Amino acid sequence: MNDAVTELSQKLEHQLGLIYADVTLDRSIQEFRQQLLDEMRLGAEVKSPVPFANHWDEKDMILITYGDSVIQLGEKPLKTLDGFMDKHFGSSINSVHILPFFPYSSDDGFSVIDYSSVNESLGDWSDISAIAGKRKLMSDLVINHCSSRSVWFENFIKGEGKGSDYFFTAQPDDDLSAVVRPRTSPLLRETETAQGTKHVWCTFSHDQVDLDFRNPDVLIAFVSIIRQYLDAGVCIFRMDAVAFLWKIVGSNSINLMQTHEIIRLLRTLIEHAVPEAVIITETNIPNTQNLTYFGNANEAHCIYNFSLPPLLVNTLITGSCLYLKRWLMSMPPAQNGTSYFNFIASHDGIGLRPAEGLLSDQELNSLVSTMQNFGGRVSWRTSEDGEQKAYEINIALYDALQGTVNGEDKWGLERFICAHAVMFGLEGIPGIYLHSMLGTRNDYEKLKNTHHNRAINRHRWDLPSLNEQLEQPKNAHSKVLSRMLELIDIRTAQPAFHPNATQFVLHLGLQLFGFWRQSLDRKQSIFCVSNISDQPQTLRLSEINLIATDPWVDLITAQTIEDTTEDVTLTPYQTVWLTNYTVDNS
Repeated sequence: MNDAVTELSQKLEHQLGLIYADVTLDRSIQEFRQQLLDEMRLGAEVKSPVPFANHWDEKDMILITYGDSVIQLGEKPLKTLDGFMDKHFGSSINSVHILPFFPYSSDDGFSVIDYSSVNESLGDWSDISAIAGKRKLMSDLVINHCSSRSVWFENFIKGEGKGSDYFFTAQPDDDLSAVVRPRTSPLLRETETAQGTKHVWCTFSHDQVDLDFRNPDVLIAFVSIIRQYLDAGVCIFRMDAVAFLWKIVGSNSINLMQTHEIIRLLRTLIEHAVPEAVIITETNIPNTQNLTYFGNANEAHCIYNFSLPPLLVNTLITGSCLYLKRWLMSMPPAQNGTSYFNFIASHDGIGLRPAEGLLSDQELNSLVSTMQNFGGRVSWRTSEDGEQKAYEINIALYDALQGTVNGEDKWGLERFICAHAVMFGLEGIPGIYLHSMLGTRNDYEKLKNTHHNRAINRHRWDLPSLNEQLEQPKNAHSKVLSRMLELIDIRTAQPAFHPNATQFVLHLGLQLFGFWRQSLDRKQSIFCVSNISDQPQTLRLSEINLIATDPWVDLITAQTIEDTTEDVTLTPYQTVWLTNYTVDNS
């Protein structure tokens, strides 16, 4: 056994010992460790990964989409998506997150029936691998729960076969008062089984039954699934709802120590199998809790920057960057080997829990009511004290930014582009929802047909119709796509926009939001300044300390700054990226 194998084995045994310290196992830790190594196919040739390595750079941009967001009659949607990305995004977007592409029973894919299969209505594994051959592929690992229609749960009901002991149960008279969850439905699902009545834990819905990781076979099953995804070309794993993974009756059953240690263990296995593979944790929770999923650069490679969407939308509808700036100043720089995953629109909506403690109740209420005025819906949760609280705003981002707290106005497109210019400039890896690339509006028909609030932002485009609109330069969707691609192509050419490049917040008042980025080699500086109001604003270049001996240019307009002491007027929602070092991005 070489040194790397010995080190890996010892590390896994230590991690398993921590996770299962309070669980009586039916096997030795050594046997358990070997089962994990066998499932991941890690043998004598294993090499230790390079610590603190950044598996990303400024060129990384992740598209977020369902496998069937764009469809064409007579063609499997994954093939349609592949061709659509090639035609309209080319090399501008080098990564794609295809939301759950497995057979499912509800929640648009997040209630997985079979983890090992591709939903045949979308395509097959060859389609997935074809996409992975062109772009970095991000896949969901729906690890907290699975479908009540899965074979595993059917075997649980029968009391025999794989899955018969995979699910977490509790008793109705257990003290579950401290459990934190984002839903108002009953936590326990009464289920008749061959062994009698069982009460199955359901964090999200009664069709999404929670797995019991106290059973070693559950962990082994997911390691096998991860290995299959790696073989298919997946190199980024989005761990869905992972904060709820480990449950302890009598506790809040969120963010428990065992959950964090399981993520560390999975990272250990994944990075020894494919060193450049990345884990992203999806933990829609208050900001301070979310940050803990970095660990000490040994847990998630990336964490979702969940506080950014509500804070940035709030900034743009109020015309004040007070709360956004205050939050950004409090955010620690990500260590090498870790990065923030930035996004402002997703398949879900604008989560409000990550804004708790960052926005006042008055600001939150104003944000919610403004989004409702723009056609949005609100999803609710039951708080710890039994109160109904807004959990999530469901709205297409383009509609969310069609006005301010005072109502709709003429600045919708500029406000929308400004939001992305801010996001693209920030420290971290940007994720862009497909519907943001296209300026898709609220889908009220789908909302009416499904009765699910989140459906409002899950439109399905007919490819011929979409192509026809995108070929018309004056069409709204064409304008959005053109403006977005221009920004992306500029952004991905700048070393100062490396996800781990230095960042400092600028103090320019409340109507100008600004920050400074500097490349890792210190050759390039970029001053990113956005007018986040609906009135012209004056930027005093003397306040951002441009070095007079350097030639400065705005990357977005390509205008040269002749006098570094002059004042520059920014039109409503205009962004400038002022740099002293230009890169040819042709």
